[in-house]
Amino acid sequence: MSLLVLKFGGTSVGSPERIKNVAERVLRLRGEGHALIVVVSAMSGETDRLMGLAREIQPRSEGRELDVLLSTGEQVTIALLSMALESRGCPARSYTGGQVRILTDSMHNKARIRSIDDAPIRGDLEAGRVVVVAGFQGVDEEGAITTLGRGGSDTTAVALAAALKADECRIYTDVDGVYTTDPRVVKNARRLERITFEEMLEMASLGSKVLQIRAVEFAGKYNVPLRVLSSFEDGPGTLITTEEGRVEQALVAGIAFTQNEAQLTIQGVPDQPGVAYGILGPIADANIEVDMIVQNIGGDGTTDFTFTVNRNDYEKAMEVLQKVAQGVGARQVSGDTKIAKISVVGVGMRSHAGIASRMFKALAKESINIRMISTSEIKISVVVDEKYMELGVRTLHDTFELEREPAGPPAS
Repeated sequence: MSLLVLKFGGTSVGSPERIKNVAERVLRLRGEGHALIVVVSAMSGETDRLMGLAREIQPRSEGRELDVLLSTGEQVTIALLSMALESRGCPARSYTGGQVRILTDSMHNKARIRSIDDAPIRGDLEAGRVVVVAGFQGVDEEGAITTLGRGGSDTTAVALAAALKADECRIYTDVDGVYTTDPRVVKNARRLERITFEEMLEMASLGSKVLQIRAVEFAGKYNVPLRVLSSFEDGPGTLITTEEGRVEQALVAGIAFTQNEAQLTIQGVPDQPGVAYGILGPIADANIEVDMIVQNIGGDGTTDFTFTVNRNDYEKAMEVLQKVAQGVGARQVSGDTKIAKISVVGVGMRSHAGIASRMFKALAKESINIRMISTSEIKISVVVDEKYMELGVRTLHDTFELEREPAGPPAS
């Protein structure tokens, strides 16, 4: 009997009717002879509602008590889905993250999974039950409830699949797979049959919202077969696999983008060893993740240091940076929240030169100014003014002809 881990997001379980539809899908798979673990998110909009309540009480809510509050959303869903299954004659048992003993670190609101006690789940599976697990949450060594951050249910599902050596982890969402870019921005975006773990990791980290980055990291590290499917339509979805599993080697797999970026600059910092640590050390201590970094050396013995952070961290980062500026005698601190990041991603870039020049030429032709650039083996990212984001994405999608299916292997 094969073991599948299924994950359903908030939209998929957004109403009692949709929860019943999920139950029917689970029953069909169970009827095919699969053992099943189902991981669910909170119902659509519920986490935002809980965050709104928290902010009415405490404007900058964070930490332990926020995790206690937010974790209740998934608890509602696991109970309702288990009821839906039981009412259809299917034995089911629900588990919170703490009941499974998904052990995490103590970094509230952004916890990382350390281990999973799979013994209780195995017992239920052997007894023929469908196991329904709350995504997005766990407990630390002190027993305190923790949450894994936005999209954390994906991570829960993949981690469970890895721990129990599942045959496949299926992520059901409101799209029918991974696309070359967001179809809402580019109408002729194409669904990918396959994409590598490495490409998906870059796409997730660069703004693609189909999967959470840590879920892809888990899947790649433990080689968990991962498939993205629609909750509402039948279809093959997109298989996330190893590079060796790719038949085609497209030059560029997709275009990722994000508006959720903010840029900060500290000017006139003394150009001396340790300056980067002096700026970014306090930022890291504040648990703020930095993305792109540019340092420009002036002729007067000073340097300008620019970096980007998540827009939600902008105010906190600005406070930290202003304190740093006072300490090092910087000339000025400035910031900008009206920026966007656009990235081209593809393992085929390793063996083809000229991708960057084609990208920059295409953007220049549309008079889109590039403010920052970052590269790796399989991606090139640029920061542009937010108002040019959609134009830039459409331009690059056309430039690399991503609407076309890649050519298959040459005939023998």
